[in-house]
Amino acid sequence: MRGIEGLRGARKRRNRRRKGQGVGDQVWQLVDSSTIGGIETHVGVLAAALRRAGWDAQVVLLADHGPNPWLAQLDARGVPHTVLAGGLGGLLAALRSERPALLHTHGYKAGILGRLAARLSGTPCVSTFHAGERGPFPVSLYQMLDAWTSVLAPRIAVSAPIARNLPFGAKVIGNFVPVPAAPPAGARPDVVGFVGRFSPEKGPDLFCAIAERCRDTGLAFEAFGDGPMRVELEGRYRGIVTFHGLVTDPSRIWPRLGLLLMPSRAEGLPLAAIEAMAAGIPVAASAVGALPDVITPGGNGWLFPPGDIEAAAGAVRAFAGLSPDARAAFGQSAWRAARQGYAVDVLLPKVCAVYAAAGVVPPSASAGT
Repeated sequence: MRGIEGLRGARKRRNRRRKGQGVGDQVWQLVDSSTIGGIETHVGVLAAALRRAGWDAQVVLLADHGPNPWLAQLDARGVPHTVLAGGLGGLLAALRSERPALLHTHGYKAGILGRLAARLSGTPCVSTFHAGERGPFPVSLYQMLDAWTSVLAPRIAVSAPIARNLPFGAKVIGNFVPVPAAPPAGARPDVVGFVGRFSPEKGPDLFCAIAERCRDTGLAFEAFGDGPMRVELEGRYRGIVTFHGLVTDPSRIWPRLGLLLMPSRAEGLPLAAIEAMAAGIPVAASAVGALPDVITPGGNGWLFPPGDIEAAAGAVRAFAGLSPDARAAFGQSAWRAARQGYAVDVLLPKVCAVYAAAGVVPPSASAGT
């Protein structure tokens, strides 16, 4: 039960801090994680932002799946984290022992087990839904169970299409990222990038096919990520696409790119798109999920029908034909859209309002009582 012991240590440190700082009760961000993906990135940003706002937030992982590079990223952000023993029993024991003020779940496994354990332990609970696509069986079955059991807690969906697929809807609050105070200066590189999991819904095979069609543009094509399709694609397209594998720190990726290409077959609200735009990078993407809400064609990027390789190649060629000044204008427009709609300070208050509706008093309010 090293997870509970870790939580007890965190509680002792929290109680010491309370005496001088008035920090509120713990808010647990619950997730079942084995590596870094979109959910993990969102949870890390959210937990760090909550802590800056005075919440005593920490990340709680349901089970130990082996070495996880995300934990080092949480350490760098100053976000405490604990790994439980796994299963409903371990989570329920931790909730009953530590009595956090709120359990916030992310992902279908954390959602199903978290809401049940929260109900049994009397813990307020909120669930965020991130996925815009159904996985293969049996994941699809778990996702359906996740959706229908979500009526046990207030729901947040990161996009309107995801909210529409949930019974009785949900509060739509998009993913958010740190956005610089000003757009990056200077010319963007002649590099088109893919950033994401190498799985069918993300379309890495389409990215490679588009790269093959656009070899005459003078642009370089680079792919960042890992997954079940990587080995086959790397063997087939080596020399056309440079494959970098998983990069745990996305901030190392964005200075390399001039355009982010997302030929996804299905999406919710991909963090990679928002992170790229925050870095002043236009995005060319399939018109799926919430991407049409983020991208303004001809302004901060391009949209094309999902699966349409020729239309996607046309978007890449349009980027290649832009003058340096036009590329800079696209980048500034992309940064502006991220700053106005997806910055932490814009959307965190909406998350805190959901917490308040669940009965959890914000730190500023509790400090004055």
